[in-house]
Amino acid sequence: MDPKVEAYISNAKYWSKELQMLSGILQDCGLEEVFKWRAPCYMEGKKNVIITGEFKDGCVLSFLKGVLLKDEHQLLQKPGENSQSARYVKFTSTREIAEKEAIIKAYIFEAIEIEKAGLKPVTKAKDNLTYPDELLEKFKEKPALKEAFEKLTPGRQRAYLIHFTGAKQSKTVFDRIDKYTPRILRGYGFNDCVCGHSKRMPNCDGSHKNFPEDISC
Repeated sequence: MDPKVEAYISNAKYWSKELQMLSGILQDCGLEEVFKWRAPCYMEGKKNVIITGEFKDGCVLSFLKGVLLKDEHQLLQKPGENSQSARYVKFTSTREIAEKEAIIKAYIFEAIEIEKAGLKPVTKAKDNLTYPDELLEKFKEKPALKEAFEKLTPGRQRAYLIHFTGAKQSKTVFDRIDKYTPRILRGYGFNDCVCGHSKRMPNCDGSHKNFPEDISC
């Protein structure tokens, strides 16, 4: 087991045993276990297939291309209204995982075959987003910023644009862009946790306030 994954599971507040059990199942299916996006990630070759994580109301097995799965047992849930590709299954006990292990493995193997076949979900076109002139100017100065911003999900882009355009003065817009440029370059959204202590990953839940000032979201 990846040491970082082992630490993540051992330190899990609510569902450590369940995450450990899922880890074993995923590795039995031949996936490589790594720590990515501050969560256990399971890969087929160089491709990310599944991630796991915990919330207060359960631990999740999230299929990054879950929309392509047949879902014969109607287990998959949509993470959010704007989620086009990912789908997850939530568990609240080791018993539930054990009872559904055969089904879980079938879903995992199907996800692996989808990745091997190079299949990609058909996604809707991104919403039209209005970029403030200040941001377009920054894009010209820093092409890397433009590239990183365009790699963000539409929802994350929208959150930044709402924050930037909410300023009344151009100077404030520039200040806000400069403040969040490091986050954007690192691939984080406006509301994402960057300190690694949130219990509601990837969202910030304010946990950073319990740590030194240099650890902050």
